[in-house]
Amino acid sequence: MIIKILGSGCKKCVTLGENARAAAAAAGKQAEIIKVTDFAEIAAYGVMSTPGLVVDEKVVSTGKVLTAEEIGRLI
Repeated sequence: MIIKILGSGCKKCVTLGENARAAAAAAGKQAEIIKVTDFAEIAAYGVMSTPGLVVDEKVVSTGKVLTAEEIGRLI
């Protein structure tokens, strides 16, 4: 599973990445966490408000920091 965190690297983006890592671990899934900071690439996903969360190339959240539990339900 590939999880991408879309954003500038701000505190919200960092927190979302940590929560995604915790959710994958709790679900017992191997996940590669990739941080995407290039705004052209972020826009290519159609994300206009960060942070964005992409799971296996599907945008599942934008503009908010999901908890590990919320991410767990999405993966």
